[in-house]
Amino acid sequence: MIDTHCHAGRNWFEPIETLEFQMDRCGVTGAVLIQHGGTYDNDYLFDAAARRPGRFKVVVLVDPTSADPLGDLTRLAESGAAGVRLSLRMQFGTPHGHDIWKKAGELGLVVSSLGKAAEFASEEFKRIVEACPDTRIVIEHLAGVGVTKPPYGEFASALENPRSPNTAIKIPGLAKICPRPPILEPEFRFENVPPLFEMAREAFGVQRMMWGSNFPPSAGYEGYQNTLEGVRDHPAFGGDEDSAWVMGKTAARWWGFDEGGG
Repeated sequence: MIDTHCHAGRNWFEPIETLEFQMDRCGVTGAVLIQHGGTYDNDYLFDAAARRPGRFKVVVLVDPTSADPLGDLTRLAESGAAGVRLSLRMQFGTPHGHDIWKKAGELGLVVSSLGKAAEFASEEFKRIVEACPDTRIVIEHLAGVGVTKPPYGEFASALENPRSPNTAIKIPGLAKICPRPPILEPEFRFENVPPLFEMAREAFGVQRMMWGSNFPPSAGYEGYQNTLEGVRDHPAFGGDEDSAWVMGKTAARWWGFDEGGG
């Protein structure tokens, strides 16, 4: 199993050792380390990955105020980055808004894209996807839909744009899309789970879907193990083979892990 959305750091969140404890406890062999907002010094993540060859991939941030963001991205790729985190709200000093997205593809980097459903449904995002066919773009947090109510129109619109084969989507724990139960019963469960995983599967297929725990914020929702089991055992991924794609095989292909994730 491979977790495609984890945070660690020396300033915010938890140290890498805390993440490794949860991974080892739950049988997760590899993880993608996502740099958190406002931190443009990526050395901590690079150091953590270097000390554990094959276990971690690093997704960096580039400072939008840099005088040479494309050069920065090139240098980060040369330092071992596997991806870069971008959103439509990040404006870089380049001639065209999609230059850094295109550059990521040229460098072989995956774009981990954060945003809200309305942004992923926008014409601007559609133009980026179409202008950068060689850039692999992974949409974070189920397109940022969050807890929503029927008929899920905004989420459905967000799923219409990224039907290109160079896009994929991260599937978070159920607590990202379900209201917290008023009473936390001994048995972990959510009532009235919305059909958002099913909608995403219809749009992407399991070979372009990947689990991402959002560690450690997920600890304040349902906990690491429950994020894993809530996705792995969800009826939308009923067969072992389908679940295997979402829990690791897709991530291995997109992020360059070996078959075991480590």
